[in-house]
Amino acid sequence: MAVATMGVTVLDCPNPRELAEFYAAVLGWEVDASDGEGDGDGEWVELIGPHGRRLAFQRSDGYQPPRWPSTDMPQQFHLDLDVAKEHLDAAEQEVLRLGAKLLEGDDGGKRGWRVYADPAGHPFCLCAC
Repeated sequence: MAVATMGVTVLDCPNPRELAEFYAAVLGWEVDASDGEGDGDGEWVELIGPHGRRLAFQRSDGYQPPRWPSTDMPQQFHLDLDVAKEHLDAAEQEVLRLGAKLLEGDDGGKRGWRVYADPAGHPFCLCAC
């Protein structure tokens, strides 16, 4: 029997609303309209995806992004985002336009993924499927 169920994945960042809007554009998910309202502090923002999936962003004062691929400030985890192989180049152009930074290419097509940093510096991959 399971001890728990998976709730939400949370990314620390300096600006939760900004990072939520980046991933909303990348994934086509919706920013939860109730997040950041009421208290006005914007400490927590969630995205709502299909099938009840959620991705949240939490303000972290003094946030320091991981350095790819250094172990001085290593990544704690990363997101793998699937993209149809024939749309990988277009997906790359779109995430770059939205504010991502290319960290590592696919070695001229020899690998099925490319590594990027989101606007807060978290690594994520576009993976050909």
